[in-house]
Amino acid sequence: MANTPQARKRARQAEKHRRLNASMRSMMRTYIKRTIAAIEAKNKEQAGGAYQEMSKVLDQMTSKGIIHKNKAARHKSRLCAKVKALA
Repeated sequence: MANTPQARKRARQAEKHRRLNASMRSMMRTYIKRTIAAIEAKNKEQAGGAYQEMSKVLDQMTSKGIIHKNKAARHKSRLCAKVKALA
């Protein structure tokens, strides 16, 4: 338990950041799932659009430090290959 005023403030900030980061991770996973669903439905146009949105979100999460840049690159690479395979 935090005893000093600054420690209490840091605890409040840490909880606030934890919730925000969890929300952002959840949003990122939702975009990935949308892209995968469009690929599995074999809908080329929808998959392409979903991939574009997902790519943008992954880049934002990387810049904010929510995920590592290699993880974003891995997701983008694998899903891009699947979208291109639909063509």
